[in-house]
Amino acid sequence: MSRTSIFLWLSPTLRSARSLCRSRFVEGQRQAPQNPAAMENGPPEAPETTITEGAAKIAFPSANEVFYNPVQEFNRDLTCAVITEFARIQLGAKGIQIKVPGEKDVQKVVVDLSEQEEDKAELKEGENLAPGNQPRTAAVGEICEEGLRVLEGLAASGLRSIRFAREVPGLRSVVANDASAQAVDLMRRNVQLNDVAHLVQPSQADARMLMYQHQKVAERFDVIDLDPYGSPAPFLDAAVQAVSEGGLLCVTCTDMAVLAGNSGETCYSKYGAMAVKSRACHEMALRIVLHSLDLHANCYQRFVVPLLSVSADFYVRVFARVFTSQAKVKASASKQALVFQCVGCGTFHLQRLGKASGAPGGRVKFSAACGPPVAPACEHCGQRHQLGGPVWAEPLHDLDFVGRVLEAVSAHPSRFRTAERIRGVLSVVTEELPDVPLYYTLDQLSATIHCSTPSLLQLRSALLHAGFRVSLSHACKNAVKTDAPAAALWDIMRCWEKECPVKRERLSQSSPAFRILSVEPRLQANFSIREDANPSSRQRRLKRFQANPEANWGPRPRARPGGKAVGEAVEERRRMFQNKRKEPAGDPAQRAAHLKTFPCKRFKEGTCPRGDQCCYSHSPPAPGATADATPAECPEPVIHNLPGPEADPAPGVS
Repeated sequence: MSRTSIFLWLSPTLRSARSLCRSRFVEGQRQAPQNPAAMENGPPEAPETTITEGAAKIAFPSANEVFYNPVQEFNRDLTCAVITEFARIQLGAKGIQIKVPGEKDVQKVVVDLSEQEEDKAELKEGENLAPGNQPRTAAVGEICEEGLRVLEGLAASGLRSIRFAREVPGLRSVVANDASAQAVDLMRRNVQLNDVAHLVQPSQADARMLMYQHQKVAERFDVIDLDPYGSPAPFLDAAVQAVSEGGLLCVTCTDMAVLAGNSGETCYSKYGAMAVKSRACHEMALRIVLHSLDLHANCYQRFVVPLLSVSADFYVRVFARVFTSQAKVKASASKQALVFQCVGCGTFHLQRLGKASGAPGGRVKFSAACGPPVAPACEHCGQRHQLGGPVWAEPLHDLDFVGRVLEAVSAHPSRFRTAERIRGVLSVVTEELPDVPLYYTLDQLSATIHCSTPSLLQLRSALLHAGFRVSLSHACKNAVKTDAPAAALWDIMRCWEKECPVKRERLSQSSPAFRILSVEPRLQANFSIREDANPSSRQRRLKRFQANPEANWGPRPRARPGGKAVGEAVEERRRMFQNKRKEPAGDPAQRAAHLKTFPCKRFKEGTCPRGDQCCYSHSPPAPGATADATPAECPEPVIHNLPGPEADPAPGVS
């Protein structure tokens, strides 16, 4: 038998023996008491951390057994604000007025009145209501029998559900569900800690099965909140069936690498759309999620109406209502579009999948759309096009609803710690052009033709002088969202290049910059600053885009049973392994010495065949140096010099 064959045969056997030895060691550690006092008083409790967010006080284990990310406080604050206004609308139609702590007592009841009822209401407007005829009210922390039924499908510690119970009025019940037993146990303790056991019902179940069990009309939820670790794609089919008529879906997606175009095929498998790399990737991510929601709803003769769609930090958040109508579902095809994007200059065109046209008798006729809107080569730079989508091509927001949320948050800014940012983001949302999908960026336009970058006000003024509309986008700082055709936009950039000339001799004749600048502009741009070029949110210096809230912020590691606490040792380990594979500057000897500071993973597993020639360190870890070091009672078998046929087998291996 050859040396290689013996090595391949021994490797899995030794690994299994090592795993068995380690598991027995861990079991022994769990069974062995710390000391006699610990045996008398019971097992020691895991250390916990208590935090306060909003009106909730939550206890978390220091170990990473239950997921929590403090950076998403903005997400939770915005959700509470949105559900509060949604409850105001839903309960107002039933004649119930909600009371939010800190708001004025005198508020108008939102009721949908017919013309005859409006006349009666005007007659009674100045009359004082008798004590027995006072409108019904719903307060925070009280059960409203006609209120909203809320489901948080992936509740973890229950923080979001507890905040709903303590901050959102007009609720009938809140079901806080999670599949983890540790999470549900912690949830029950936190519910008791906050005295909301009458409203919050902890549940341990698979979120999909729980929603499938509530498909009946009488058992559906009015609000379903999905904030999973990663993609919500596995839960969308159940969610669109378990939400009530006109109910609210709140969905978070943190798999932005997939939605932003890094893995188009993965995006298609999860959301039914191809994502392409684009400067407008964050808005395209929102439109892909809305397309997926509408596609799932269409299977059950339902459709979605977006209320608010936000791209923030490392995730996207969508709030959408779900309705049922067999006739209106037919219009869903005309709401989706394919995206043709030039790989050279970044120019994009949208092609609707369907077409809705008027027919005699006030009817609407639906048919397939005609296309494509582009030639095989880009008309501006001659490069080819990439095809992405389908994506949602209708407005991302209901501006009336966004205005209501903005007004409520502005009237009571002390309600949320992130109220300043909520005001800034929603203000930019109200300024966006609702009927213009996607956007260009200022640096993208300048980099394409290799010229200096005009100021944002100069470019916006040139578009306004030319008779086009233009706005910002909450998804990108230097976004240019405009209804101007790409030809007009490139004409404006050609005029700017004439004021700041580019050295044409340095441009390749096949480059997009050379081909774009070789055409004379038909439109003469005027870059003088206009007063309306500076939007209101920018003039008021609202907090539109958040700076880094803390060190090493972003997505947190997935919660695992027995997870390690995120302490100084873990942070030091992260810093050590950051940019591990990037070669530092210097000669090869310095690079080799740098790599020798990192331990070899295969050496730890006993499978490294390189021995002393390995570029990583094979030094055994110091006792107690790392939390995941192998116990001394069970040394890891390591093979560097392959045994010959006459060598004795390793102990414990037959």
